Amino acid sequence: MYHSLPLLSTMALAFALALIFGYLAEKIRMPALVGYLVAGVMCGANTPGPVANLELAQELSEIGVILLMFGVGLHFSIEDLLKVKGIAIPGATLQMGIATVLGTCFAHFVWEWSPAASLIFGLCLSCASTVVMLKALDLHGLMRTVDGQISVGWLVVEDIVAVIILVLLPPVAVILGVGPAAQAGPLDPWSVAGVVAWTVLRVVAFVALMLVIGRKVIPWALVKIARTGSRELFNLSILASAIGIAFGAAAVFDVSFALGAFFAGMVMRETPYARRAARDSLPLQDAFAVLFFVGVGMMLDWHVLFEQPLGILMVLAIIIVCKSLTAFTLVHCLRYPLHTSLTVAVALAQIGEFSFMLAAQGIALGMVNQEVLSMIVAASILAIALNPLMFASVPVVRRILVRSFAWARAAAMRTDHYAVLPQQTNRRLLQGQTIVVGTGEVASGVRARLLKDNIPMVSIVDDLDVVEALRSRKLAAIAGDAADPMVLVQAHIITARVLVIMDVSPLKVAKIVENARQLNPDLQIVVRAVTALESEQLAELGVKDVMSDADSLTAHLSERVLDAYASTEEEAGAAH
Repeated sequence: MYHSLPLLSTMALAFALALIFGYLAEKIRMPALVGYLVAGVMCGANTPGPVANLELAQELSEIGVILLMFGVGLHFSIEDLLKVKGIAIPGATLQMGIATVLGTCFAHFVWEWSPAASLIFGLCLSCASTVVMLKALDLHGLMRTVDGQISVGWLVVEDIVAVIILVLLPPVAVILGVGPAAQAGPLDPWSVAGVVAWTVLRVVAFVALMLVIGRKVIPWALVKIARTGSRELFNLSILASAIGIAFGAAAVFDVSFALGAFFAGMVMRETPYARRAARDSLPLQDAFAVLFFVGVGMMLDWHVLFEQPLGILMVLAIIIVCKSLTAFTLVHCLRYPLHTSLTVAVALAQIGEFSFMLAAQGIALGMVNQEVLSMIVAASILAIALNPLMFASVPVVRRILVRSFAWARAAAMRTDHYAVLPQQTNRRLLQGQTIVVGTGEVASGVRARLLKDNIPMVSIVDDLDVVEALRSRKLAAIAGDAADPMVLVQAHIITARVLVIMDVSPLKVAKIVENARQLNPDLQIVVRAVTALESEQLAELGVKDVMSDADSLTAHLSERVLDAYASTEEEAGAAH
């Protein structure tokens, strides 16, 4: 029975072990994905006990990548991609080129590998993991920020370049005279140029098809299905679009599943049901993303950790140090703020699915051996496990750099126009104002009530679409993380009277409150907690004036704000 149902047994084993080790990882304050990677090692062929089917696990994890990239596309419009093209295109191509050269030279001159094996090694180090980056951005609330958009745009460009590299590897193997492909004889420069041109043409054709025809057909079909009122049909249409277009893109245009799914999501974003599609597909994204990490763990032959410890540490250093510094330098030289340089640098300080695909292609072409794949997988697991810690270290590194270097202080002063209030902002809005933190329906209701009462207000949100919508209505809004003191300063918290925080995790609320109190000790703070557990956690963290009911919050807040604003007006009149 167990052997006759490999798909069911693989999923059951993967999910069960991922749950156990993910829980243990969280208990010792490590990211759950580290537990998922350990679960993959435990159900792999290189450890005793039950063994899951690696091929099936890899196919299931591919579905996770498809659904995740589809979800990213639902939140990432074509306009967003065009906004960051000035940094994503040159930055991604240069970073991949530099990482490839560094890895190739290191393998060839230090380890004395062959040119073909060194090239594959360098290419494997140049590609960041889609799943890891997106999970990290989402975990830290950066997906809809400028930093998040730059990172995602950078990732899309990397995926496109990686697709082209995968197609070009066979002729490269012939040119280098290795593997079975070399028996066909050398290729002339015109043949190589033809392969490159044909690859680029296929990618351009797919993108053009999605932007010209897909933008009309897919939204039209989704609206028709949504009007039937069938939840099952609507969810089925989401899956059919994501997986069907991804597979069709790979089968017809020979582009990656991830790239096909991303553009499918971007096209579906044109419909009024994009938010619902993103919400309904989220559970599947999370479930299959777990299978991705389990699949990565299954690929590891843990013996390589004892046979090549120094080599793996060197590979890890190239991934974490060299790739990060390269990305940081490129973003910094393009004159972006310091926090953007740091965010992009740590987001790219890992490798993932395309690295494994490149290594597998190199093995099939006879360019490298299996040992290289084991080293790549081992280093990738360590980099993935360390990536959340790198994200957590960004504020600390930023403070150290600002204190120690003049160039860092200058870079910290650079801001994008969404992170600061426009110069033409009415001064009335910045005296005794209420600062509203949150993007949900309750936050919208609070803003509406404040507007009705003619109360000055500044909004802090982490979603650029919301910022644009608020500014289009001539409302004061900035994009950023309210836990960052600089963001609070930009909202003129020193002159504010009330701060209201909604739909934010208790730990982040505590950080916001702490920073706000330091900047303005007289500030009145009101917090919304969705559940009783959140209320208890906030009370333990010393946060007072917590409410859960949305209507009560709005009424209570309105009374508090009116009182605070009235006192501000009286003080201003007395001073005058």
